[in-house]
Amino acid sequence: MPPVDLADLALRDADVVDGSGAPSYRADVAVKDGRIVSIVKEAAAAGCQRPRAVRELDAEGLVLSPGFIDMHAHSDLALLRDPDHSAKAAQGVTLEVIGQDGLSYAPVDDRTLAEVRRAITGWNGHGDDIDFTWRSVGEYLDRLDEGIAVNAAYLIPQGTVRMLAVGWEDREAMPQELDRMRQLVAEGMEQGAVGMSSGLTYTPGMYATDAELTDLCRVVAAYGGYYCPHHRSYGAGALEAYEEMVTLTHESGCPLHLTHATMNFGVNKGRAGELLSLLDAALASGADITLDTYPYTPGCTTLAAMLPSWAGEGGPEEILARLADDRTAERIRHGMEVVGSDGCQGVPIEWDTIEISGVSDPGLAAYVGRTVQESADLRGETPWAIARRLLVEDRLGPTILQHVGHEENVRAIMRHRVHTGGSDGILQGAKPHPRAYGTFPHYLGRYVRELGVLSLEECVAHLTGRPAARLRLPDRGLVREGHRADLVLFDPATVAAGATFDQPRTPPTGIPYVLIDGRFVIEDGRRTDVLAGRAVRRTPA
Repeated sequence: MPPVDLADLALRDADVVDGSGAPSYRADVAVKDGRIVSIVKEAAAAGCQRPRAVRELDAEGLVLSPGFIDMHAHSDLALLRDPDHSAKAAQGVTLEVIGQDGLSYAPVDDRTLAEVRRAITGWNGHGDDIDFTWRSVGEYLDRLDEGIAVNAAYLIPQGTVRMLAVGWEDREAMPQELDRMRQLVAEGMEQGAVGMSSGLTYTPGMYATDAELTDLCRVVAAYGGYYCPHHRSYGAGALEAYEEMVTLTHESGCPLHLTHATMNFGVNKGRAGELLSLLDAALASGADITLDTYPYTPGCTTLAAMLPSWAGEGGPEEILARLADDRTAERIRHGMEVVGSDGCQGVPIEWDTIEISGVSDPGLAAYVGRTVQESADLRGETPWAIARRLLVEDRLGPTILQHVGHEENVRAIMRHRVHTGGSDGILQGAKPHPRAYGTFPHYLGRYVRELGVLSLEECVAHLTGRPAARLRLPDRGLVREGHRADLVLFDPATVAAGATFDQPRTPPTGIPYVLIDGRFVIEDGRRTDVLAGRAVRRTPA
């Protein structure tokens, strides 16, 4: 029998970047029973008693950091269908925040489950391979507790809640409907959700008034959670949409996390400074605000999300009926191409920026990897004819890349002191956005080592300690004695995203070891069979 003081694992001579933003230091770090039990700084040089362990790993030349926290993930079904989940595990992600953009799979009843499965097929697949045994938030979290590749925290999806209480109608909620929504949010928070998300350019969540959102946010705040909106515009009117959310956090008292906080489209080129000035003023006034971004310029969503909001009223079947009717379809086209639909952020759609990244029907695979304009030119048709056909034949399934971002905005926003990292990674489709497989090593390789936009210590803090603080997780996000041993060892000289727009599923380089709960999920650069992830529930206020 080994001595009782023997650790499970000792990581020798690692360069510790601890997630706080403080300078790195050399140390031996020991792990036992899933937690960090000892940190001995400069152990070899100082001649200190080095921690003894059943297994020792020479970490010379490697950085040891907390595991990365993906503040915006779309792995709600992928965590259940794909035990490997190397898309995230290989990046060093040890915790994902799911339930994003106001649409997910709990709380639901039989009707809304069928509707939400159809509505976000492009994000997560239809789910024919999933046994939907849950209906409540707590039951979904219990399902995750059966064993998943990485940890997951859950946001109550406001659009799904509205679907349950109001349906798909574009109108204000009646008092009894608002009461039910408050109850559903309270129940979800009591069952372990960390906050609430919205998709305010997605139906039916976008039909909520500011007063309705404020009421629901007050419930979230009472439980110590935060509000995570995909707000009403990232294009024309983007700054006004951010201002709306800042006003909401002041009025509700609910902490605010601005998800995929970008300034996109031609109208916002070079305007990141205006957003950051707005945030600085709000922070100075006492507002509790954070944000996340992905380190790429193109966005990614579904083709159906580009439609005007009125076309989505009534749900997926009503959308398809409107697209099938020539007169109504022409009205949709005019709204998108001439007026600028709210689905396309108030900007007239530019079909040469809309690349089809995935379809559900293999018979439509020829469209993948081409812009809608390119397919139209090849076939001698209009772009709208191509888009309409894809939406109808693929039953709203196509996903898209939208090439409308600006590198200078991306860099400016990621430098901000309340910034965190989020992949917004959609794993579906033949040619997904590379951010799903590359966000975190891309930060470290491209924006730290190559460009120097952030120092290594700053960047790691953005990806670990800061998001853990937003999630109110007192024992995660830092390399500290007593903290959970969710850890990453990476080579700062070689870490890089392998994923590209041409080869989006290529794994990263330079991340040989990832531990969750003290167990190796990545070892020698390969995925093990360990399923150490669990649901991470809200810490009670």
